[in-house]
Amino acid sequence: MADPDRIVRLKTVLARTGLSRSTLYRKIREGTFPAQVRISIHGAGWRESALNRWIADPVGFRPEAS
Repeated sequence: MADPDRIVRLKTVLARTGLSRSTLYRKIREGTFPAQVRISIHGAGWRESALNRWIADPVGFRPEAS
C-alpha cells in the first residue's frame, strides 16, 4: 500500500474521482474538496490522505481544521 501522505497530481485526482477539472476547482472554492498543497513555484498537488477521505465520503467531506 502506498504512503497515504504522498502528493498526487491533477491527472491522478481526476482519474480517481471521476470529476471534471472545472467541477474539481469549483468544489475546492466551495470547500467541499481538499485544497491543493503547493509543492514548488509552479506545481501543486493533493495529499493522498485527504483525497482518500473525500473518496470515502464525498457528500460529508469537510476540510480538517488548520
